[in-house]
Amino acid sequence: MSVALAVLTSDPNLVRCELHRLEGQVALQEEGRSNAVGIGTYSQEDVLLRRFPRDANLTLESLAPPHETEALLFHGQRLPVGLSLEENTQPFRSRRWLFAHQGTLEGFTDIRASLLASVPDFLKRQIRGETASEVAFAHFLQKLWDTGHADDPRLEAKVAGGLLAETARELSRASAQSGAARTSTVNLLATNGFIVVATRQGGRPLYYTRLEGTDSCEVCGITPTSLDSQPGVAAHRRRRTVVVASHVKRPAGWVELPEGTTLTVETDLQMRHLAP
Repeated sequence: MSVALAVLTSDPNLVRCELHRLEGQVALQEEGRSNAVGIGTYSQEDVLLRRFPRDANLTLESLAPPHETEALLFHGQRLPVGLSLEENTQPFRSRRWLFAHQGTLEGFTDIRASLLASVPDFLKRQIRGETASEVAFAHFLQKLWDTGHADDPRLEAKVAGGLLAETARELSRASAQSGAARTSTVNLLATNGFIVVATRQGGRPLYYTRLEGTDSCEVCGITPTSLDSQPGVAAHRRRRTVVVASHVKRPAGWVELPEGTTLTVETDLQMRHLAP
């Protein structure tokens, strides 16, 4: 299986601080070390991917990029021997979109050809690896392009979320119709740096939480007694962040996304559920 984490924040300068707040709450590894670990972030108009060594000692704070970013998407998994780590490590990227699949699409080998048959050639050419996750991304991108707003920074999260949910349902249905013995887990997360959408299909949970501003920060040395005039104090009190995670160490303060439901997070950090 795999681990996924998405973050969208109101203050791109405080991502490291927000990740530090999650220490002890979110797990970045399942049992057994991941050998394919990556993160996607944004730096102004650039979308940056970073890959971690298989023996990296990951902490949440270590995921913070050296630059400011409004959003990030992390994914870690253990790929089988024979698959290229370079080409199959998530998250995947296309233009401003970052995408991650947490789970397993059962019977993928049997349905790969039929799934690819419906994907336009220009999206097929973007597929470099061999995993079901990248094919899932191609299906999501196809739906985005069909709307005519794939590159629109004003795209509403509810529209993107609906397309992501439709992608997950189609993949799960194709797996079931192929006669797969087990139910697929198709938990999908995507962001374009302005919004975050996440959908849950299958038995594996997804959780989310909202971090409100505080008057303390261990990273910046801010305490409740710090003066308002001290640099960063006001920003820390105003900050707000939404986090989506597949693996939480303690559920207090986290909400489990119901199976078959999609979470949408708009640019103003308003959260909504899309029903199945």
